[in-house]
Amino acid sequence: MWFKNLAIYRFTEPFTLTSESLEQKLQQQPFRPCGAQDEFSFGWASPLGKSSDTLVHANNGFFMICAKKEEKVIPASVINEMLQERISEIEEREARKLPSKERNSIKDELIFELLPRAFSFSRKTYAYIDSQGGWIVVDAASAKKAEDLLSNLRKALGSLPVVPIGASIKPANTMTHWLLHHDAPKDILIEDECELRSPEEEGSIIRCKRHDLALPEIKNHLDTGKQVIKLALSWADRLSFVLDESLFVKRLKFLDLIQDQAADIDAIDEVEQFDADFSIMSAELAQFFPRLIELFTAEDPAQ
Repeated sequence: MWFKNLAIYRFTEPFTLTSESLEQKLQQQPFRPCGAQDEFSFGWASPLGKSSDTLVHANNGFFMICAKKEEKVIPASVINEMLQERISEIEEREARKLPSKERNSIKDELIFELLPRAFSFSRKTYAYIDSQGGWIVVDAASAKKAEDLLSNLRKALGSLPVVPIGASIKPANTMTHWLLHHDAPKDILIEDECELRSPEEEGSIIRCKRHDLALPEIKNHLDTGKQVIKLALSWADRLSFVLDESLFVKRLKFLDLIQDQAADIDAIDEVEQFDADFSIMSAELAQFFPRLIELFTAEDPAQ
């Protein structure tokens, strides 16, 4: 289980639940498929899939969990076409123009009728808790998806005192300084992708991919006041990723040093392989997070 994106949150109070007590709380909200009239269903599923019924996979103080959400899909074009037919039929029969309130009521009735026949799709979102380091990490590319999991976890636990690690930090200043002056720390390598934004409201955005960021044209944009809001980086020849201005880590890759370590493990089944991968990943990220915080909580280069 290798995460591809990292939405990282820091506990503001110690996380004291054991894996057993966390399991008990999540078992109160297990995933169940949508009923006939449900638009969506949310619950907790086993991180190990069909291999296990447990909702918490524990390894050396790290707890992996998995949220599952199923949603019904009714194409908007279908709703609009059927809705217009019904409205036209009523207006013609009653010789009057339907007000918006009545139109909305008809639409609600139509959706209610269509739900039992609607297609559904489900998706899983994984997260893990580092109880010793004080982190919760969600494999999500957007804040909305991460907050959806955290909101439901908060309901299950009663409280969840966490904050995004970038809440009080301005990474854009530091990343801009690195790129402008070519002075990133020794363990940080700037790769070939960035996104620059003008500071004014609705400012212009420049996106560069597979581009030499040391070229003068990039410096020209920075000299005019644009800031780096996304930057492709690698850390200590161990991880590569794209970092944004909220310290969201996207397109995470574990490099050869880590992959070789994982390849050396001869797992006997999928469960053992999952456990081994989770152990390596969580241990690696436990080293990376303090360094990430350190990089962006040093003296602000913009000051």
